[in-house]
Amino acid sequence: MSKKQLLLIPIVLLPFMLFGQKATNIPLDYLDRSFQTYDQIQKAIWATPELGFLETESSGILQKHLEEQGFNVEVGLAGMPTSFIATYGSGNPIIGILAEFDALPGISQDTVPYRKPVEAGGNGHACGHNVFGTGSVAGAVAIKEWLASTGQQGTIKIFGTPAEEGGGGKVYLVRDGFFNDVDVVLDWHPATRNAVNVTTGTAIQMVDYTFHGKAAHAAASPDKGRSALDGVEALNYMVNLLREHVPSESRIHYVITNGGEAPNVVPEVATVSYYIRHPKREILQDLVNWINEAADGAAKGTQTTLSSEIIAGFYEKLPNRKLAEVVQKNLETVGGIHYDDRERVFAEAIANDLGLDNSALEDVAKVQPLDEEKPSQGGGSSDVGDVSWNVPTVSFGTATFVPGSAGHSWQNVASGGTTIGTKSLINTAKVFALTAIDLYTNPTLIDEVKKEFESRRGSNFHYESLLGDRAPALDYRVKK
Repeated sequence: MSKKQLLLIPIVLLPFMLFGQKATNIPLDYLDRSFQTYDQIQKAIWATPELGFLETESSGILQKHLEEQGFNVEVGLAGMPTSFIATYGSGNPIIGILAEFDALPGISQDTVPYRKPVEAGGNGHACGHNVFGTGSVAGAVAIKEWLASTGQQGTIKIFGTPAEEGGGGKVYLVRDGFFNDVDVVLDWHPATRNAVNVTTGTAIQMVDYTFHGKAAHAAASPDKGRSALDGVEALNYMVNLLREHVPSESRIHYVITNGGEAPNVVPEVATVSYYIRHPKREILQDLVNWINEAADGAAKGTQTTLSSEIIAGFYEKLPNRKLAEVVQKNLETVGGIHYDDRERVFAEAIANDLGLDNSALEDVAKVQPLDEEKPSQGGGSSDVGDVSWNVPTVSFGTATFVPGSAGHSWQNVASGGTTIGTKSLINTAKVFALTAIDLYTNPTLIDEVKKEFESRRGSNFHYESLLGDRAPALDYRVKK
């Protein structure tokens, strides 16, 4: 290429063009030779499963690695001690990657293909966030390797977001403006297959209703008491009646977290925890208002008093087709997961336990075609939703779990803690790296992404968190 030809090329594209395929291989080669590093990191987090807002060691492991890799790490943001933002590079564009690391209660499991808790009633990574956080960090470091080697202008930020499982750490970071300068956010989640996520999921509000009554001897003087548990049961009964009359995509589920101490004492305090969901947050608010009215009625009917607390609330996701197409291309380039003999035996044992044919295991080696977007018919929720309404965001999954495994299952804990989980996170990191290169070297691509984002969001959009102004519920997983 002549000097004259070089002068005609936009400066931002020069580093990539001069290095060519060699530049693209920099992050991929880094990840291939770092398999053991990230295998050890994900397994260390897997072995110390910590619940939301309590992930001190898990978050610390990721922070330490990022600092060692030259990132500037800020900790304890938005009132959350285990949150962090790690930054490398300078200038625009700024690409963000989301990282989670919280576990779930009561689903402890060893890395064996049969039910075997490590600790009875203990925590476990049944949603694969040990792999999630590690894969995101690996991707960010791989991108750093490319930025450092090419001299490309741009910034990579990794957002360590606590308490996705109910606490909504991302919402507080969004609400406090930590995503304001980010151009694009890349997200993923451990899955049973390799595919870009084009679903919106469901908006959710989590509310604790606490009834306050009067204690009394349940046999000698029941007339002197007013049962807080009666208030809870009256609310639950009314909610179960109203289910017939809510939109079919709605989801309402609850658990009584405090129902009293002894049958012969009229309960003075009782609490029920509700998760209320709908694919559209406007309809969700109508459902929440209806349940609030039922709670008020339950208190009046049982002569108790009521207090309620919003524990968390997430938006539904806002898809971005242009970003999805970029990630699809790179997911197809990286390819699927390939089991070795030992992993195959493990996966077959889990499939057999689930009553599935082993042919289902072939899906892990495939990349699913990019689906058309479909209206959500219910299902799970994620605090990624709030991010996606503030920054163009794309999500995808790689095959961390054995096909056929249910979400939040012991099978997921077992699989995610093995090298199957590590292969998944390495593939994920490669997709992150290739996508970041596309975005850094093609400014018009980011312009197209943002144009679609603004069109879908609407010119009159104003973000208002479903959490209100409450502080992070740092003790929501602490048994009281």
